[in-house]
Amino acid sequence: VFVFSHAPIIGSKLRVLQENHVVNGCCWLNHTHAVNSKRFIHTVRENECIRGWFSGHFHLSHDYQDSITFPEGNNRGHCVFAQTAVMTSRSSRDGRRQSRLLKGNSEGFQMYTVDHSKGGELRLDATVKFTECAVDGGDYQGCSTIAFAHPHEDYDHDKFLTAYTPQKDDSCYVSFDSDGSLNETCDDEEDAEEDVYWWHMKDGAVLGVQNGMIIEYDAETLCPLGMVVSRDELINRRVAVVDDGWHGSTLLLYDDNSNDVTVVQPNEDGSYWRKVVRNKMHRMREMRRMTAAKKWMKELKGDEAPINAISSYGPYITTAGQVMGISTKGVCSKVK
Repeated sequence: VFVFSHAPIIGSKLRVLQENHVVNGCCWLNHTHAVNSKRFIHTVRENECIRGWFSGHFHLSHDYQDSITFPEGNNRGHCVFAQTAVMTSRSSRDGRRQSRLLKGNSEGFQMYTVDHSKGGELRLDATVKFTECAVDGGDYQGCSTIAFAHPHEDYDHDKFLTAYTPQKDDSCYVSFDSDGSLNETCDDEEDAEEDVYWWHMKDGAVLGVQNGMIIEYDAETLCPLGMVVSRDELINRRVAVVDDGWHGSTLLLYDDNSNDVTVVQPNEDGSYWRKVVRNKMHRMREMRRMTAAKKWMKELKGDEAPINAISSYGPYITTAGQVMGISTKGVCSKVK
């Protein structure tokens, strides 16, 4: 079974761009839903017939080592995940124009890149073979996937800064002293230059620092979820994690030259990453309602009437416990 989707699924470990997708919280299918976003990787793990999953959301070429990811035990089932590029230059983030071609055979399939800037030249990227299904005493043991990556001279390691993904037991994992301060930093020389490290909060949340931001990672797959603290807020500030007195953790930002401290509060659902971009499906539905409202008003007031449509939104805008003084007036959605 091959699956094709616009965005990849969380757990695929394909390359994502921190400045584009992580910050905006739009890396994965159903990214903003903590439960539904992981149903896809669970389906892959539970159904070994799924052998390939292709996505093109990132508009990146195939010239990166993490444009294809291969099975690792049951972490990604028996599935090969592949980034699919774009064919026109106006849609490409890295200027390359490529598409995928699959060739099947009796042993499995081969995955090629079609380079449209070179007259459709083919490049073999991966060979995937299916092993024999083992049967022991009549019990179905299942089939496994053997995948081979084919290195090529087009691999581009530095064109874009991919979002760092924590790995269990890697050198960038840190813990905190009893006073809340970091007691070690990443000892990987390359990552240390970018000040990369990550840790666990007591509630199970996984947070980390990369490229001058604090990022939250999914606790199960360790894939990036979104930005917790922006780069401008973290400049010249230190990070501390202290006990909140109720068996939980409190994330703090402070500096050496003032008595100010910032508490980075988690969201009400327990997550930390800031959903700074609203869900596209909700925005699309809102636009439909706005269009319907304008159409109805024109029918009521006449086609020549200048209709000014605004929206009334529900989310709260205050931390006060009383709502009597809060206005629910509609607002204009256009940025001034």
